Amino acid sequence: MDQPGTESGARTESTVAQVGEFEVIARATAGRVQPASTIVGPGDDAAVVAASDGRIAASTDMLVHGRHFRLDWSSPVQIGRKAIAQNGADIAAMGAQCSGFLVSLGCPADTPVSVTDGLNEGMWLEAVAAGAAVVGGDVVQSPELVISVTALGDLQGRAPVLRSGARVGDLIAYAGRLGWSAAGLAVLLADRDRSGHDEVLDAHRVPVPPYRAGIDAAEAGATSLTDVSDGLLSDLGHIADASDVGMIIDPELLDVPTELRSAATAMGVDPLDWILTGGEDHALVGTFEELGSVPRGWTVIGRVASGSGEQAGRVTVVGRDRPGRSGWTSFDSE
Repeated sequence: MDQPGTESGARTESTVAQVGEFEVIARATAGRVQPASTIVGPGDDAAVVAASDGRIAASTDMLVHGRHFRLDWSSPVQIGRKAIAQNGADIAAMGAQCSGFLVSLGCPADTPVSVTDGLNEGMWLEAVAAGAAVVGGDVVQSPELVISVTALGDLQGRAPVLRSGARVGDLIAYAGRLGWSAAGLAVLLADRDRSGHDEVLDAHRVPVPPYRAGIDAAEAGATSLTDVSDGLLSDLGHIADASDVGMIIDPELLDVPTELRSAATAMGVDPLDWILTGGEDHALVGTFEELGSVPRGWTVIGRVASGSGEQAGRVTVVGRDRPGRSGWTSFDSE
């Protein structure tokens, strides 16, 4: 795969070494408009972001070139959007409103400025989509292209929705898309024609977290909540472990869109496997006391069961023999 600055056409471009750290930062911030929640934005020693009730939800994540993204698969703008989206989804999963993002970028000295410009453009586009902005960050030289994002969120007077609140009898529901990113990755990895699969390819390159759905869930009294970053079964397992309960999923309640069916037919796989175990869609999944408390836009897919004995932390899919809570792990073999 291509490294930043190694493309034959990129050698005539200005690089970050030539323009310098502060010019890269200046290009990232020039003309950007901060929301009212930003009291002090980029340009000082630290940002100051308003928190209406004195509490801040905070999350951080890191992306490494070749492990979490590839420049021969995705444009810098798409990668920038993905970096913000996966962090913003964590804030939404607490029932909070995104209020700011701090971005640190490490890159080789010969990285074209067009790459960093694209990354910054994508980050700003997604930050605005999440209702926030990039409020600060840093740029350093590193052997690989690395992006680290810290997301900040405002709970707006609501209690945070934790993984540990699910209770026996609660309904399990999700908002957003499931399996699309995994389908796109499968198409990218396959040595075959990718035409006709643009929707799933785009979903892998740029996830679409349902930011507002997290706030809706909190306002509706969701008992637990998380984002689907590692896979539906894996992330529901985190709720089951934290709440000391079991989970029962009815696959008949899971929607399998035409786009997934088409890609699955081409790849020769069951699309439900992508929906159950595929990560990086950054949908939200949580639990609710009753059907009347499930917000519009959420889909019920199961129920919380007793977690006594061997059932504690267990996620069961009705009618299917699943080999454990399979999904993404950061240190699996490559």
